[in-house]
Formats: sequence, structure tokens, C-alpha cells
Amino acid sequence: MTVVSDDQFKNIRPYNDSEVEPILAKLAQHEELIATIVNYKYPRLAPVFGWLLKPLAKWYLGKQIKPITNVHDFQLVVEGYMTKMIDATTTSVTHSGLDSLDSSIAYLYMSNHRDIAMDPALLTYTMYQNGHDTLRIAIGDNLLTKDYVSDIMRLNKSFIVNRSAVGPRKILAAYKQLSAYISKSLSEDRVGIWIAQREGRAKNGLDGTIPAIIKMLTMNFDRKTDIFADFVRKLNIVPVAISYEYDPCDGDKAKELYIKHSEGQYQKAKQEDVNSIAVSIEGNKGNVHIAFGQPMLGDFDTPELVAAEVDRQIFSNYVLHPSNFFAYKELHGVYPIGNYSAANIPFNSSKLKAEARKFYARLSAIATEHKPYFLQNYANCIQQKIDFGFMPNPLT
Repeated sequence: MTVVSDDQFKNIRPYNDSEVEPILAKLAQHEELIATIVNYKYPRLAPVFGWLLKPLAKWYLGKQIKPITNVHDFQLVVEGYMTKMIDATTTSVTHSGLDSLDSSIAYLYMSNHRDIAMDPALLTYTMYQNGHDTLRIAIGDNLLTKDYVSDIMRLNKSFIVNRSAVGPRKILAAYKQLSAYISKSLSEDRVGIWIAQREGRAKNGLDGTIPAIIKMLTMNFDRKTDIFADFVRKLNIVPVAISYEYDPCDGDKAKELYIKHSEGQYQKAKQEDVNSIAVSIEGNKGNVHIAFGQPMLGDFDTPELVAAEVDRQIFSNYVLHPSNFFAYKELHGVYPIGNYSAANIPFNSSKLKAEARKFYARLSAIATEHKPYFLQNYANCIQQKIDFGFMPNPLT
């Protein structure tokens, strides 16, 4: 096996331990970062007393980062903030299937994509809490519009997906580099990877793996000497289904889909993705479940077959919440039947009335013209289970 140097990935890889202290020292003096912290923590006081709060914030930040000397130290600090966020914004975070995975193996975790930041954050947090190492996380450069944001993400084991490349040659070079880095992480570094099954969130609740993602992952496949199915097996792909009882960005997603439908296109505002991250971190998520699938070790001869198996496992393992049932009934007039019927639901039926009040209060706050899109975001995961034969169709 040829050992590949990290130098060729320097522009996209996470930071190494030796880079942590100088990067943190730079961040501690970053005026825009300091101003962002002050404006976020003290939105009312910042306009008047920013001159006083900024030096205090800089001193406090310096104090916090002083003991951090490596990536693990940094992630321990992140873990503390994650724990507080989970306690404040979720009812529970549960998981299934993780016990059957070997913590010594570097898997490629491919999940559905509902939330920019929370999908990989909750996944890797859950794994770490259960004896697995944290993952390297794929993140699009469209989210790294500020240099300090890029630094923070790369300190937290994120690597960059170059989506801003222009022109066929540059795009091809960017994806070859990305594919090579992922292969190196899994086979040489023995560090697991998280990547979404598609580019961009599923805003209508319909999950689906894009075969182009599989083609990117297998760019190192040599048709002359390698067998495609063997190459796929070496990736150790594990499909993961992440389900949220409530999506903090559900109203924004519904508005975007309505505008796209009525006007033909939707133009994102500046920093809209960054604002979505803030909303999703702070917003109520209710119950969250992370369902780990089985490693894909079968004979998958094409990218399309790989994508289909990822979809099959995600649709099969996706755990439903009361919000999904209420939305489906609003759209179709009946509850789903079968393993998840109204009389045999995978949640506490004694609390259904309280759950219904929460859901309909949320629905009432949505503009009338946006409501169908809001409901689809919650109901379509049931529709996908029905379409793929995992639940009976109550309408037939």
C-alpha cells in the first residue's frame, strides 16, 4: 500500500495536533470572532458597551483555550457545550444498532441529511459517549464564509468539500482530492468519516442517496486491476438514519419550498446557511433518534446499487415520532397502519394529547400558504416507508 502524505490534503484536511496551539492563538486575537461572540451573548448591550465587553470576551476566550494543546483537548471543550445544548434543546437523544459495530474499525457513516450542523454533531457525540472515537466530518466550503469559522471547524476534525470549484477540470481535481483523502482516512489513518447521502438538506422530508456521492467515493477505483464490489466493501459504509421529532428550521424550509414553487426559484440571503446553523443549535428538537445500520459488505457492482442499499437501510431504520403521524393525518386524512398504527405507536400513547397540542401549536404559527410544505417535511418519511414496502398504504 502506498502511504500518502498529508501535505497534498493540507488545504482540506482537519488540523493536526501540532497546529492546534498556533491556530487557537490566532483565534484568541481575531477581532471579528470576538465581536461575534459579544453580539451573540449580549445583543442588547453590545451596541453601547461593546468597547468594554470585547476586551473581557478576549480575556475569557484566552483563559478557556490556554489548557488546550491538541485536538482531543479541543473536542473535550466542544463536548461540554454539546452536553449543555442537548440538555436544553432535546427531550432525549436515543440510538440503536451501534452496539453491533466494532469500535476498532474505521467506518464510513453515510446518513440522511436534515440539519447542517446537528446531523454530524449528534452522531459523533453519541458515538463518543458509547466508546467509539469521534469522526472526521465532511463540510461544504459554502458554509465556511469566514476564516475563523473554517479554523474552528477544522480544529473539530472537519474536512472541507470544495463546492466552489469552477470548471470541469477544477471540479474533477477537487473531487479526486476529496476521494483520496477519505480513502486515506479510512485505510491508513484508521479514522472514521461522516458524510451526508446528498449535497444539501432534505427540506421536504424526502431522503435519498445521490449516486454521484458514491462515484466520488470510488474515484480511486482502478477498472483494470480492482473489482468494484471489493472496493466498496473496503469503504465499510454504514448507513445511518437520523430522525428529529421537531426540526428547528421547519418554518424556514417550508417558506423556501413555497417560494420555489410559486416563483420558480429561491435566492438565499447572505449568511443564510450560517444563520440556519444557529437556529438549529438553539431550537427545540424534541426526541432525536440515531439508527445505525449494518456495514455494507455485499456484492454491490455499481454506484446505483450502493445508493439503493443506503436508501433501503435508512428508510427501514428511520424511527418515527408523533409529529410524523400528525402531519401525515393532516395531509391524507388517516393515520398510517401496520406496525406503526394509531393503536400501536412507537411512543407513549398516554402523552399523545400533549404531543398533539405541541404539534398543532407549531403548525398554527406557520403561514397558511406554507403549511403544506411544513407538513410534507414531517409526513414524507412515512410516505417513503410506505413506498418502499416497510409500512402498508392506508389509502388503498
